Amino acid sequence: MTGMNLRRAYAVFLRYMMLLRGSPQRVFQIVVWGALDLVLWGFLTKYLAEIGGATLGIIPTLLGAVIFLEFTTRAHQGTSTPALEDIWSNNLLNYFASPLKIGEYILGLFAASVVTSALSLAVLLAVALFAFGFTFSIGLVLLGYLAVLFIFGIALGVFGVCIVLRFGPSGEWWVWPLTALLSPFMGVFYPLAVLPEWMQTIGYLLPPTYVFEGMRAILLGTESPGGLLLGFILSLVYLALSYGVFALVFRSVVRSGMLSRHSAESV
Repeated sequence: MTGMNLRRAYAVFLRYMMLLRGSPQRVFQIVVWGALDLVLWGFLTKYLAEIGGATLGIIPTLLGAVIFLEFTTRAHQGTSTPALEDIWSNNLLNYFASPLKIGEYILGLFAASVVTSALSLAVLLAVALFAFGFTFSIGLVLLGYLAVLFIFGIALGVFGVCIVLRFGPSGEWWVWPLTALLSPFMGVFYPLAVLPEWMQTIGYLLPPTYVFEGMRAILLGTESPGGLLLGFILSLVYLALSYGVFALVFRSVVRSGMLSRHSAESV
């Protein structure tokens, strides 16, 4: 990261912003899927409340879980999608034929994810408020929760880029479901205690677990399990690991010539 040029990182960020500005369908897919999930879960919780199968405390926890999960997914895909755009357009090699450093490229992806994640979160909160009258009433701890989810999502996104670099463009099919594959271990809609012990062990290694557990405790008025600081530290560890893996994979594909030979049939 020494000698990082922010202008080069900004160029990576700006290219993706230009793609979004010139392609409304890209913006549409960023916001529509999460909003659709929220609407479906929102009406389901209203139905459960009407038939007496859900308490008032369960409803906000389910909606809050959907918002947090979608925010994590947006952070993940907001990082990996710009890199996939570069690979699809055969632009990645052009980037690294320039003086662009690995850290500058990842910083550009990080900045792009900030914008797309914030956009998605704003839409989700607006839908939750106007359609279901839901707002987060958990205080400033909300910012800590969002930070943990965002950093972990970035780490997943960088790791997803590693998969595509190693296996080629068709490796993207391993990238899109990363957050969904981990969600059963994170206790998104249920306490971690209901899981088998081996799943709980994995869950405690995932930073979002501490967010979902803490959010449920606050909204249900039960004793908070804490762990936000641990979740934050774990998210930083995963981010550092993903950066290290990216650097190793990138150097490997450069040496082997795979960077210039990616094709949809390479897996």
